Amino acid sequence: MSTTATSQQPDQYRLPIDVKPTHYDVTIKTDLESLTFEGFVKTSLDVKKETSKIVLNTSDLELGKVSVYSDALKSEQAPISDSFDKSQERIAYELSNTLPAGSKAEIKIRFSGKLTGSMMGYYKSSWEHEGKTKYYALTQFEPTAARRAFPCWDEPLLKATFGITLISRADTVNLSNMPATSEDVLSSGVQVSEDIKDIVSTLENEKEKWKITRFETTPPMSSYIVAFANGNFEYLERSVVSPLTQFALDVKADVLPLYEKVFDVEYPLPKLDTLVASDFDAGAMENWGLITGRTSAFLLDPENADLSAKKQIATTQSHEVAHMWFGNITTMEWWNYLYLNEVFPEWKVDSEFIADHLNRALNLDAKLSSHPIEVECPDANHINQIFDSLSYSKAASVLRMLSNYVGEDLFLKGVSIYLKKKLYANSVTNDLWEGISEATKVDVTRLMDNWISKIGFPVLTVTEDANGIHVRQDRFLETGHAEPKDNETIWNIPLSILSADKNGKLAIDKSAILEQREKSFPIDTNKPFKLNASTIGVYRVLYTPERLTKIAKEAAKEDSAFSLNDRIGLVYDAMALSKAGLAKLSSALTLVDILRNEKEHLVWVGIAESVSNLVTIWWEHPQIVEQLNAFRRALFVPLVEKLGYEYSASDSPDITELRTIAISQSAAARDLAVVKELKSRFEHYMKTGDYSKIPADLQRVIFVVAARHGGRAEYDAVIKIHDKPKTPTARIAAIQAMGATEDPQLIQETFKFITTKSKDQDIMYFFRGLSNNFKARRLLAKFFRDEYDVLYKRFEGNFALQYLVSISMDGLASEKDYKEIEAFFKDKDTSKYNQSLAQTLDTIRAKYEYINRSTEDLGQWLVQWEKSRKQ
Repeated sequence: MSTTATSQQPDQYRLPIDVKPTHYDVTIKTDLESLTFEGFVKTSLDVKKETSKIVLNTSDLELGKVSVYSDALKSEQAPISDSFDKSQERIAYELSNTLPAGSKAEIKIRFSGKLTGSMMGYYKSSWEHEGKTKYYALTQFEPTAARRAFPCWDEPLLKATFGITLISRADTVNLSNMPATSEDVLSSGVQVSEDIKDIVSTLENEKEKWKITRFETTPPMSSYIVAFANGNFEYLERSVVSPLTQFALDVKADVLPLYEKVFDVEYPLPKLDTLVASDFDAGAMENWGLITGRTSAFLLDPENADLSAKKQIATTQSHEVAHMWFGNITTMEWWNYLYLNEVFPEWKVDSEFIADHLNRALNLDAKLSSHPIEVECPDANHINQIFDSLSYSKAASVLRMLSNYVGEDLFLKGVSIYLKKKLYANSVTNDLWEGISEATKVDVTRLMDNWISKIGFPVLTVTEDANGIHVRQDRFLETGHAEPKDNETIWNIPLSILSADKNGKLAIDKSAILEQREKSFPIDTNKPFKLNASTIGVYRVLYTPERLTKIAKEAAKEDSAFSLNDRIGLVYDAMALSKAGLAKLSSALTLVDILRNEKEHLVWVGIAESVSNLVTIWWEHPQIVEQLNAFRRALFVPLVEKLGYEYSASDSPDITELRTIAISQSAAARDLAVVKELKSRFEHYMKTGDYSKIPADLQRVIFVVAARHGGRAEYDAVIKIHDKPKTPTARIAAIQAMGATEDPQLIQETFKFITTKSKDQDIMYFFRGLSNNFKARRLLAKFFRDEYDVLYKRFEGNFALQYLVSISMDGLASEKDYKEIEAFFKDKDTSKYNQSLAQTLDTIRAKYEYINRSTEDLGQWLVQWEKSRKQ
């Protein structure tokens, strides 16, 4: 497997390991009135090599007194000098007396900092209480922001134990990874150490009471999953019922023992909290024992919650709980092993996985600017950029494929072996492969190497002859055939061939594998067959147009040989292959048309995404947009007419979601009757304040339609919802609606709202809403460029920055746009988002090449389709 060090300067981006931390005592006093914190960290060290220099990470902290004690020297010394490297966020302390190799030492550092709204490090979050803005403080350290809260060795490899002590006002709540061992109101009778006396000496004379909370020592862990928080928190436990948080709590309580059983490794901590935050950069964070996340990740109203929100919360909570094992107990050696964090139960055969993860990963991985799952990321400052669909969704898809190939039971046994061997340790990819190899007796390292270490994935071209099929693999790119230099990888591909035996019985051959460029396989092509049965494989399959039509007709049958997963995969493959110019767009649309009587919601999700994507690519070709919308209406309005607008508790999840997508697509295609119905429901709310005609599952589309087809009154109404939402999802729906207005003046007001009122964590929702609005799309790109300096400064340390680059630009679809964007960024420091920018440029190029290649074919097909409807 690949190594993490660069060949030129292997230690340039990594801390020296002359000394290694073994234990931290961190004491922090939080003042929510002045929005500051101060404290000291006392770190126990193993001296691995003789040294007179100690180097560690720190950023945005005022550092005070420093002292180093050596067990071997039996003396304490202050550094004679220090130097700070701003780009690598590290400080080096020079000592007069050298620390001997093999000895123990301790460094103690005083520090202080400000609680800013940066959403990283130790930061403030705000909430409204009785008309006043109040604050609480919490941490977000992944990937490299622990150094913003206290000086530390901020690399995942350098695990240590942590003892946290928090000093705060007595009427607040303190939280950390572990349970509290003691909590005392500060008074003359409370015993504190000399170090703490220095911090609390001024507090006893204050009118307000202060307290000190000490927490149990953690197991060995990486700095990025340390967590603490202070504020006026309310809480509930499993035995308490709360309307907004109970659902997420129940999910966590249910999945925890399930993971223990599956992995055969007990959850090692005494408690597991979830802290819901008003301001949060990512979706959620798996801090050991103290999961944190934004309100939309964990809160819903069970009496008025849409099914997609429930699914999202269940998935998020399950995902973060899975991290308690993968990432927390066993941690990747460096961030290029990020995907080892992401082994969660979605590798199981699950139809929704295909849309949510597999297709999303393949779309990103089809770009020249993609990166391998295991990506070399020596510079910690660039780590944010690899938290994407490749590190997450492709990794999970590859593991799902492996699980299917070796068998799920043996796969999970191998995962358990891996975990037990690496308890509280760090791991590299080979460690996981060795565990699965031990369980399965398969050489997993050889089988999986290229899937992890190489960029891209294959397309399998299937041709037929008298003896069966011939299969060839090449790298798939969204812009067409790969040039030889980009087409060197040979993957070991489990083919999962569904075909009929001599008796006509269908079966899946899971043993079939393509380990060379091309190979023939004997099957009966006179009967239905399909590669990648159940859409398990991480690849696309290209059939001849004639075979695709036969497969489509078989898929449309009531008793089809092809499963739900097969049909989902067929739709995504056909559209992706047409975009790449490997097949005609008309053949993909013919497949969709043949499947018009499909009953399964998830196939309709694939159809909706595919046709919607065509509309958003040809968005500046009004005639084609209207023809595509007519096609959309023909597909989805009959479903609306069949299913209606009313939701019932007795509806199956599939019916619920099918109704939602049918109404949403019909509204997006501007069906007059559907738009009228949705507008009337919002008008009822505006007149009465009564939400009863706005089902939770239609909340977003109703708000968007009201704003898009309305005016000032509707716009002001969604702002009012944004300001005082009943639920987090209502707030997000209102933001999307503000971006959907087609009134030029109101669009400008939305931009002004972003700059003056938007919470930092919400800006992506604003950008997405505006990007989806064809009247605002170019204005959004201009806004980003005009406000670039402000936006960069506002978000340079957050995950959000890279997404703002892509969302604001990748809706554009002309060569002129491509060149203008290239020119705009030419003199910018793009190091914090260069991956996202390259992917955005690839996206735009793929779109305009698609338009140039397929407009005629698309137009002809739409004309023929319209004629066939009238016959």
